[in-house]
Amino acid sequence: MLDFVPNHMAPDHDWIDEHPDYFVHGSEADLARSPRNYCRVQTRNGPLVLAHGRDPYFDGWPDTLQLNYGNPELQQAMIGELQRIAGQCDGVRCDMAMLVLPDVFERTWGIRADPFWPKAIESVRREHPRFQFMAEVYWDLEWTMLQQGFDYAYDKQMYDRLRDVRTRPVREHLHAGLDYQDKLARFLENHDEPRTAATFEPGRHEAGAIITFLSPGLRFFHQGQFEGRRKRISPHLVRAPQEPADTALQGFYESLLAVLRQPVFRDGAWGLLECVPAWEGNWTSDCFIAWSWQRDDGERRLVVVNYAGNQSQWLRATPVSRGGRPHGADEGHHGVGQF
Repeated sequence: MLDFVPNHMAPDHDWIDEHPDYFVHGSEADLARSPRNYCRVQTRNGPLVLAHGRDPYFDGWPDTLQLNYGNPELQQAMIGELQRIAGQCDGVRCDMAMLVLPDVFERTWGIRADPFWPKAIESVRREHPRFQFMAEVYWDLEWTMLQQGFDYAYDKQMYDRLRDVRTRPVREHLHAGLDYQDKLARFLENHDEPRTAATFEPGRHEAGAIITFLSPGLRFFHQGQFEGRRKRISPHLVRAPQEPADTALQGFYESLLAVLRQPVFRDGAWGLLECVPAWEGNWTSDCFIAWSWQRDDGERRLVVVNYAGNQSQWLRATPVSRGGRPHGADEGHHGVGQF
């Protein structure tokens, strides 16, 4: 899977000379008023004021120039780039994919644009029907990107709730239908986030990884995560400082990957469970997140995580009903647990 950046180009790209109309232009007044969002570029046909690529909430990225999705010729050229890439790999991870949605693009630049992703994805799949599209996406637009035709979308909501150590919101996030959850790329770190080993305290790190990677969806790991690297590296660099591996964390991830290789976690049916209080007035059952995986041959796994900083108790785990019917597990999971 290759990284495809739809929103912007490098300032030395050939299109600057060959197709300057592919970029968002600015005026001298724009440059004077907002020098972090515009720059003067020397082209073969003379100087131009062009916009830096950006999202609507931050200043521009100074090593980029913004593509103009209001130009149908630019959209067709980008579809051509995707078609070319599709002959070289199995899929693309699309950087900040929501920035070229028509409403987001117009809000950022005041330029109306036709939808890009549905026709781009359809065009690629005419020749490469199994080609995969994954959207890096934020601002609660995951479902929107899936409706655009993406196979997977980043699950930033799960990450944020785990980082904030909020058990109930994490559990509520898992109430979503499997038609949605199966298409989420679940991660505990990526190149834009702080390193997990530097953000999650020991114990919380392992608990968060179990929740993230034993849930439904695409399991998405980051280079250095298994070794417990703590220094976040700019993607502009091709090197990193030497860091000693955390051998205990390495051992944990080796065990977790061994569990993930079990067929039940790949082709089993998943079902969320509710933990019943061990006795009346004991609130600590709310500290658990529990679910099961089960295959048609009866093989089953129960996963229970106490994501609180205190000991907690539960009496039994019962299946969560969705749409009035049980989902994946039965009441065979019960007993008294303390974690």
